[in-house]
Amino acid sequence: MIEVPDVSHPDSFSEGFPHEVFRELRREAPVYWHEGDATGGPGYWIVSRYRTIRTISRQPTLFSSASGTSVEDRGLEFVSMIDMDPPGHRRYRALVSGGFTPRAIASQEPHHREIVASILDGVIDRGQCDFVVDVAAELPLRVIAELLGVPQSACHDIFDWSNRMIGSQDPEYVVSADEASSAAQEMFVFANGLAEDRLASPREDLMSTILQGEVDGSRLNTLEFDSFFLLLAVAGNETTRNLISHGLLLLLEHPDVLERLRADRSLVPAAIEEMLRFRSPVYYMRRTALGDTELEGQPIRKGDKLLMYYPSANRDEDVFERPDVFDIDRPENPHLAFGIGEHFCIGTHLARLETRVMFEGVLERLRDLELAGPIAYLRSNLIDGVKHIPLKFTAA
Repeated sequence: MIEVPDVSHPDSFSEGFPHEVFRELRREAPVYWHEGDATGGPGYWIVSRYRTIRTISRQPTLFSSASGTSVEDRGLEFVSMIDMDPPGHRRYRALVSGGFTPRAIASQEPHHREIVASILDGVIDRGQCDFVVDVAAELPLRVIAELLGVPQSACHDIFDWSNRMIGSQDPEYVVSADEASSAAQEMFVFANGLAEDRLASPREDLMSTILQGEVDGSRLNTLEFDSFFLLLAVAGNETTRNLISHGLLLLLEHPDVLERLRADRSLVPAAIEEMLRFRSPVYYMRRTALGDTELEGQPIRKGDKLLMYYPSANRDEDVFERPDVFDIDRPENPHLAFGIGEHFCIGTHLARLETRVMFEGVLERLRDLELAGPIAYLRSNLIDGVKHIPLKFTAA
């Protein structure tokens, strides 16, 4: 009998992702019903196999995002394309997709390198830093701020709002759902002020594109715009911050890989893909069955919640050889860290560029990397987050 924790509760991840439990689930019960959840709901299906997550993700008309993508049922105060099904999702996504094409992102690389140089300039003479706060968080924050036309002076407001919303289960950031909600409201007020400015004086930024664009012949209303801004601001910095943070920890845990990357920077992209597979920043996304169906021999009823666990899919023995080994030499790495199907992450190319440029900068300028204290992890059932990494180093 498999002992499966209530994964809707953040304390189920207090010691990291429970890979041993999910290994058993993949083998014995790849679609597993958990009775009841931490929110008082009736329960949910835990989906652990790669092939099953792929099947669900590629059938958005049967497995819906519109009822919410987290285990909790949301109200109507938030309208986001992450919680939409086709065709509406595609129309909203089209508003911003042009800004995230490979060509558009590649053109930003020289500027990203300038930002990384500035970030490292700020810490290099100190010989130590909080790598998460001082380094990993800074690049995605500054980049998404520029994309949205947010003044650099307000970057750390976005950092604070993101922490309070994503970290609403963590006592360091917030102690109640009300405070998480107030963080969203503060971000909305800020976004509306920027919107007024862009409507009066449009610029060449993503904010102006969103405001001037139309969906079904109409421009976004205030709620739609606010939700769009929140999604891009939070998703645009939170996941990349954690990818960079986990990536550094993996290099500290594998000094042989660190030295290989120092000697050959062409290995960095493959290393990033393995970081994504091995420590996926997002634990799960939810879908809701729109009709009765069957998965892996289990009858799924209309209205059932299905939680798709990406870290489990990315350790699936049927897809990856030696899945529990951090191996940057994998000839193929079809991980699902960015999702798959209709809701494949729109910021994939941006996240890869930011992470590559950051690690190339760190490898070039920081030597003798060593932990200077305990690592602090985020208490969350959704994000594999790192809050603090005390780091010592010498300047190259």
